[in-house]
Amino acid sequence: MGILTSVSHATTVEWHNDPIDQTVNTLAADTSVTYENPSGLRLPKRGTYQVRTSDVWIDLKRPSTGEIQRAHVLIRSPKGVSAKRDLPAAVFMHGAGYGTADNSFGDVAADLSSAGFVTATVDKPVWSTSDIDRDYAGSAHAYGQVVDYLRSLPSVNPDKVGLYATSESTWISPYLVRDDGRIAFQVLLSPMVFSPRHALGFFVAQDFAIVGANPGYQSIVRRVFSADAALFGLTNLDFDPMVAEGYAIPTFVAYGSKDVMTAQVDGVRQIETMAHRTGNWDVTIRNYPVANHVLRLGDEAEEGTPLADRYEDDFVNWAVGKVRGLEPDGASIAGSSIIQSIGVPTYLTAHPKMTVYGVIIHVAAVVMLVVSWLFALVALVRKIWFMTHGGGRAIGLSQGFQSVLVMICLTTQAMLALFFAGVGQIIWRMVKLIWGAAPEPPGMIYWSWYALQVFCAVVVWAWSRVFGQILEAASLRGLLRTPEEWRADIQAWRLTGKPVIRIRGAETGPVLSSTRFGVVMFVVTTLAMFCLLLVFAFWGLFVY
Repeated sequence: MGILTSVSHATTVEWHNDPIDQTVNTLAADTSVTYENPSGLRLPKRGTYQVRTSDVWIDLKRPSTGEIQRAHVLIRSPKGVSAKRDLPAAVFMHGAGYGTADNSFGDVAADLSSAGFVTATVDKPVWSTSDIDRDYAGSAHAYGQVVDYLRSLPSVNPDKVGLYATSESTWISPYLVRDDGRIAFQVLLSPMVFSPRHALGFFVAQDFAIVGANPGYQSIVRRVFSADAALFGLTNLDFDPMVAEGYAIPTFVAYGSKDVMTAQVDGVRQIETMAHRTGNWDVTIRNYPVANHVLRLGDEAEEGTPLADRYEDDFVNWAVGKVRGLEPDGASIAGSSIIQSIGVPTYLTAHPKMTVYGVIIHVAAVVMLVVSWLFALVALVRKIWFMTHGGGRAIGLSQGFQSVLVMICLTTQAMLALFFAGVGQIIWRMVKLIWGAAPEPPGMIYWSWYALQVFCAVVVWAWSRVFGQILEAASLRGLLRTPEEWRADIQAWRLTGKPVIRIRGAETGPVLSSTRFGVVMFVVTTLAMFCLLLVFAFWGLFVY
């Protein structure tokens, strides 16, 4: 119990939720974007033009490896506009997942094009990467290729090409803005702002709390986001997206009040700080009530959920005014108050020693579990064989040990199943929360942690009983000696060449099992269960 409790405390990661319940009050409830227009310019709006589409294919190159992805690009442009080198344009950048030119940004790209913009949606540049090793620097270069393609179109003004970035791509857009140097504007939808370790650590910790997970489960988040993934070649957790030059251009930031993934208050402060550092004060912020992470209303699991009221008009009107150099005459920050429940854990760092230990103990637990299951299967086959071929002792465990061993093993593995069930249900509730569903009563994701802690203590007690019985049986059979007796017996063995057998009682027979198979099976099973207990200790189940 001391060992397991020590492991739980040693793997505990310091975590502070302060400051909590931060708020940024907006300057106006109305999110409308308006401009001073002394010259009376005719400003197009959403729906002014009909939209035509065309398809092109671009070879997106990954600079670090030279890989080429043949990507489909969907170009939308306003009909009936014959301007040469005068139209503004925008490239749309994907969030997490594997979006394509056809299934992403259809509504917002059409909105912008209907106001006189040429827009490009492209297959997300992924090459041979996955969600955990995405090449952000390479993605910035790939989206830059699409920007260059728009600039090459005869109808596009090369100095009026902007970006529309959402969620994960807001880690990429600062590098594209900095490296390109000519991006005219950017619309940032639910920007993540901070490094993946800090941004994701914040959102998972916050969502664990919102869904009502027991604080014990919440401590898992701290351990997960303290992992040193760089040991395994995964460097994205500490990718630094806070490039001040990425906010040196006119920026429109949009949040939803039901977004449970982004640190909005800290995000606003950080964006404005970086923009001001570069001399840019042209940052417009809007927070839309009832909207989720992708600015949709309602449950994202349902098809056809609409975008937040006025969002489409607002960002289109903002972009129209920006590319014409007009000065806004409305509030720079508007909509519902911006609220954040806990602080971003910017102090969170990688713990290499804990990571190595965690990997070793989890691999050992999996290996030993598989081996113990194989032994259990062999034991079952032996049992059936001996029963059908005249009897005998298939396993040979001493009286009482077999039933106790089976009971402890089943209990320990049931605990593992309950642990997985609790974590699985928390993740499922988080997914529903992100989609926009309302939180449900906590139920088992709260009480199951305490149940697991009780079971852990009971299992340790049960193992102590087993080993107590083993010591007692060994003592009754004369197998235990005091240090003085060991020294005397070894001396006698040297003199006579025969081992000394001490009989302390009438008990005879094997301590554990009458068969070697039974002894090996007991040892393997014991090690497997101990590894499982170490896994539970790693995740904090022995912190009482």
